Amino acid sequence: MITTALTELLRIRVPVVQGGMQWVGKPPLVAAVSNAGGLGILTALTQPNPDALRVAIRETKVATDKPFGVNITLLPSINPPDYEGYARVAVEEGVRIFETAGNNPGKLINFFKSHGCIVIHKCTTIRHAKSAERMGVDVLSIDGFECAGHPGEEDIGGLVLLARAAQELKIPYIASGGFADGRGLTSAIALGAAGVNMGTRFMCTVESPIHQRIKEKIIASTEQDTIHILRSLNNTARVFKNGVSKQVVALERRPGGAEFADLRDLVSGVRGKVVYEIGDPEYGIWSAGIAMGLIKDIPTCDVLLRRIEKEAEEIIDGMRKQIKPMAKL
Repeated sequence: MITTALTELLRIRVPVVQGGMQWVGKPPLVAAVSNAGGLGILTALTQPNPDALRVAIRETKVATDKPFGVNITLLPSINPPDYEGYARVAVEEGVRIFETAGNNPGKLINFFKSHGCIVIHKCTTIRHAKSAERMGVDVLSIDGFECAGHPGEEDIGGLVLLARAAQELKIPYIASGGFADGRGLTSAIALGAAGVNMGTRFMCTVESPIHQRIKEKIIASTEQDTIHILRSLNNTARVFKNGVSKQVVALERRPGGAEFADLRDLVSGVRGKVVYEIGDPEYGIWSAGIAMGLIKDIPTCDVLLRRIEKEAEEIIDGMRKQIKPMAKL
């Protein structure tokens, strides 16, 4: 068993957090991850409204008696969702672990902390991590350039970003972006992290609610099969490389660039949802990280986490044997 600040704080066996993925972080997957010893995360905005989130929380509680959390991501929007409503419902339902992400999370963080909750905040830069640390979050999720979704605009890979976190941060942090196995977990711990966040790897599990053909597409893909979109709009997202995402990039690169209005229909989240429902990887934009290159099967969450735990323990033990103590002079 690998014990870290994360496992002790969250009361989980394996220092692995399931990413709060839109359209994927639903009760069956969340409960499976938590039952397997990690931390499952319900994605609040996957639910159409706070009342639907209440139902999802209750459904998850029926399926697991282990800790799980709720993700609330603050999105740039003219008509923002009812973030306060989602937060209030989750607290009312007894959720005490939250993952926050996005800009200006102070109000949400204050609300959760006032109710004695544990807050994990996702950051892509050290300066944002230090700001969240000052706000009183308990754990930081440091997202490197390798991650699916939004990696920020500074293109700093996890190797340096995590080492910088070790230099600068005073609270525990977890590593996100490119993690899929025990070797990744071991490397994150060596860089000072208390665990890892995995998204793409959990998409490709038995309990993941996405279509089987998408899971098979992930297995057939490599680390070269993602692409960045919306870079010209300073809202970079790493997604699966398909005809739609390549069309978005082509529009961004044309003379004069592109306005969001030119791209709205192509990047529609509704089309991404349909990808997962019908199993057509070309139908729309869908998030995927370069961890695809490491994924070779579709295990249950229990098999996956036990394998990661065993691999990490074996690697750590092997390193101990490799490093010979210096002979006394």
